[in-house]
Amino acid sequence: MCLDNLAKAKGKQRRGMFSKQKEDVQAVRQSIKYSGQKLREKGVIVEIEGVPSHQLRNVTFEISATDVGVFDVSARFMGVSMEKVEIIFQDLLQLQYEGVAVMKMFGRAKINVNLLIYLINKKFYGK
Repeated sequence: MCLDNLAKAKGKQRRGMFSKQKEDVQAVRQSIKYSGQKLREKGVIVEIEGVPSHQLRNVTFEISATDVGVFDVSARFMGVSMEKVEIIFQDLLQLQYEGVAVMKMFGRAKINVNLLIYLINKKFYGK
């Protein structure tokens, strides 16, 4: 599967006389945290219904790699856990292929699909 190769490619080192090659490597980072305001600045979040833009700094998103190509996204508002959604990377790529620009997450957050794919690639796979 392509996602397996992507995860393994990051762990390979240059072969030399004294270097060893890593065998099984998962995603580089296990989780990342961003405020809603930071994700808005990056363009990942288009809007969150019912949350004014000045309150986005109180919303925290955590993206965790649970398996190769599977991520949990959890949201917190002022420190209180709200919801958790499982995202399968292959599904994001399918949405991108179908030309879907914006998707709903948590029933109220509008997310830019292309920029979410870019963020996950950059932070978890180093691409």
